[in-house]
Amino acid sequence: MTLSLTLAALWALVANLLAMTPSKDHHWRNAYVLIAIGIPIVGFVTWQHGPWIGMLIMAAGMSILRWPVIYLGRWIKRKTLR
Repeated sequence: MTLSLTLAALWALVANLLAMTPSKDHHWRNAYVLIAIGIPIVGFVTWQHGPWIGMLIMAAGMSILRWPVIYLGRWIKRKTLR
């Protein structure tokens, strides 16, 4: 397994472990950190393995961080419909 896929798997493991811990802010601080770390990892995976695997890793990350994605979609929808 390449370094980029190893980092992506490690990111997913850490994300799941963080989801199991209690949080007063409903894990939003963890989500911001995971997003900041995950974007370069997705770029690295895409660079090493191509766009299809990169999109697969991005979809996996979006499924883990689904609420930030849902809120982003709602925000974009609100901004475009005005």
